[in-house]
Amino acid sequence: MGFYERLGGFTQLDAVAVSLLIICWIGIGILIEHSGRRRPSVTVLMADYRRAWMRQMVTRQPRIFDAQTLASLRQSTSFFASTSILALGGILALIGNTERLILVARDLTLEGAPATIWQIKLLLVALFLTNSFLKFVWANRLFGYCAVVMAAVLNDPADPLAYPRAAQAGELNIRAAWNFNRGLRSIYFALGTLAWLLGPWMLLVATAVTLWILWSREFASRPRSILIDTGATKP
Repeated sequence: MGFYERLGGFTQLDAVAVSLLIICWIGIGILIEHSGRRRPSVTVLMADYRRAWMRQMVTRQPRIFDAQTLASLRQSTSFFASTSILALGGILALIGNTERLILVARDLTLEGAPATIWQIKLLLVALFLTNSFLKFVWANRLFGYCAVVMAAVLNDPADPLAYPRAAQAGELNIRAAWNFNRGLRSIYFALGTLAWLLGPWMLLVATAVTLWILWSREFASRPRSILIDTGATKP
């Protein structure tokens, strides 16, 4: 059976559902990272706090707090990178086990679907997990760059290089955080893509739910209100 013949098991609704999934994945990322100042996302708001962190670091002695905070961020990227690669390995193992796929199909009362259909559906999950792994690894590397630049920032605020280097460290920190968030979004969509195993309608529902979760946490969450409320820390 040829490749195109195998694709004959998919319907136009499958194509629409997958297309909408990809559009939502790309679209929510653009919206979050380029939300503007009128209605900023949590990611954009946190970018300002990261810049403020690096400015405060110039005069902080010792910098143990800064080092510990950055180490915690790097540990998070390492944890999620490991989680992504383990999940990816499990998905690839399942893709290569045709008999197991057929058993899963029977459990879901979809025994009429050939194993190739299931393999393609799981492959899309694997692609999201691969992207998340790459984003987490790059975020970890960027946090490493940030650590080096932070170490090069002098504690003398009068030095002409102090604040410019602190600003460089801040921007590296922001880029690392953005890649970390991109990795998290890929995991969210990978989980949503699993609903495709139950059919295109379930994929559409899962895409809508995933999109709502990401949007609400960035634009309608309590942490966002706290970040915006400049008087929240007043006694």
